[in-house]
This record gives sequence, C-alpha cells and structure tokens, in this order.
Amino acid sequence: MSLLFWNPFPLFSIKRCYWSQPWPIKITVVNPTLRSMWKLGTSRSELQKQNHENCLLPTDVRKDALHLQKLLEYDDDGAEGVGSHMDDEYKWAGVEDPKVMVTTSRDPSSRLKMFAKEVKLMFPGAQRMNRGNHEIATLVRACKANNVTDLVIIHETRGQPDGLVVSHLPFGPTSYFTLYNVVMRHDVPDIGTMSEANPHLIFHNFTSRLGKRVSNILKYLFPVPKDDSKRIITFANQEDFISFRHHTYKKKDHKNIELTEVGPRFEMKLYMIKLGTLENEDTADVEWRHHAYMRTSKKRRFLSVE
Repeated sequence: MSLLFWNPFPLFSIKRCYWSQPWPIKITVVNPTLRSMWKLGTSRSELQKQNHENCLLPTDVRKDALHLQKLLEYDDDGAEGVGSHMDDEYKWAGVEDPKVMVTTSRDPSSRLKMFAKEVKLMFPGAQRMNRGNHEIATLVRACKANNVTDLVIIHETRGQPDGLVVSHLPFGPTSYFTLYNVVMRHDVPDIGTMSEANPHLIFHNFTSRLGKRVSNILKYLFPVPKDDSKRIITFANQEDFISFRHHTYKKKDHKNIELTEVGPRFEMKLYMIKLGTLENEDTADVEWRHHAYMRTSKKRRFLSVE
C-alpha cells in the first residue's frame, strides 16, 4: 500500500513514500530559483576556498568569477566569526583620541580628590568633574551629549581609594576593579612634575581571552603615542592582580637607559564586566563576574594562561 502526502509547499515536490519506509520523507527541489540559489552558494564557497588556497578556479566557476568576487566583498562569518560585540564597542578606537571623564563617588574625602587629580593626569586630554549631587544617569547623559568615550569613577572606603569603574560610552562595556596598595604622588616628597605626553603602554601576561578583553578596555583609554615619547605606563598581570606603574625614561648613553617612577602606583583586581553602561547597571547582562567561591583551586587564573 502506498500513501501520497499532500504537499503544502509548492516549491518542493514530495516523492511517493511507502509506509514501511523510515522517516524522513524524500524531498526533491524542483523550483528553478532555489536550484540557481543553491548553485550560486556552492560556487561562492568554491571561489572562497580557491582564493584562500591560491589555486586556479574550476572551469564551471570561471565565467561567474567577477560577479561572485563582488558578492564575497560583503561576506563574512557572521557573529560567531569575524564580527563580535567587541568590534562595535571599539569601532573607532585608534582613529580618534579618546575623551575620558574622571569623577568620584559622592561626598569625596580630600584624599580621594587628590587621587582623582592624579588619575586625570594619567590619561592625556582627560577632564575631571566634581561629582556633587549628580546622579549616575545624569552623568552618563551629559557624557554622551559631549562625545565622551569613557567615564571613570573612583570609590573610597574611609579615605582610602579602593574601587575603580571604567564605563565605555555610548554602549559599554563597564568594568569594575578593586584597588589595593594605593601610593599617590602626594605621598612622595619632591617627586616633581608629571609628563602629559601620550604614553607608550606595556601589557604583560594578558594571555587568556578574558585577559585580552581587559587589556583592550584599558588600552583604549589612552591615545596613540608618538615614537619619541619618553613616558611609559605598565599594566603587569601577576596572579590576576594588575600592577600599575608609571615611568619616564632618558638615555644616559648609547647603551644605558635610566627609568624614573613618577607615580601613582597601585594594584587592580577585576571582579566584573557588564555589557552596558552605568545607567543600565541593574538590567545589563553580566559578561564575566568573579564569584566568591568560583576558584576551585588556588592556582586557577583568569587573565592569563599559565
């Protein structure tokens, strides 16, 4: 006994199927448009493969090669390949200099105000704003209206700076750091002035995927330096603690270089990254978070692959 199934899709023809045969039903494409689309997709994949391997094109693809080449200009692997959310967040990074706004938590102490001044001098072209009674949403709207690329907020506990929030505008991400062992320039007598040239950046031991993400967040706070800049800023990762050091150098002779630390210095530890800005803090998705009991062993590291 044979059964002929009713076909609700006019683009396909369904062959007569015997009841004893296993599923699925055999389907044959008979629409010429679908057939040509399938052939075009196959030809594009062949052309892409031959381009990567630098080989001669097959004869059945050569006549459509120019047309297919134009189509391949706009072809990529989609969200799982070339494109990602990081591409959109830092789309113009390096093209234009960043505009950084530095502020503090509400009712800052005199020590936090001094540290905010030093952080402002760390980023060339940055501006510092007194927090006052402004809410976070008001701050973010004002920064977006003035084309600010990054908002940096410093927190304290009993006069000691212990928190740093970096929010990239206008779409995120927002990263949260804990600060340890803060030594300010004000604590060092006769330290001299700080250079405001665009610094060279050194990132050490950021080898994991999360480490590269964090290095991008920190890297794009600074503009592109000139080759003859004598200012160096170092972010060195050791056991997920990021040591910040700030130096200038000068050549003593053709072999030796003298480093001078100009401060401030501190250690940072990442504990959360959110895929949004600060005014959407409660609803933004969490990209990564350091949970209290997430470390199953003392040797587990997140920012580096050891």
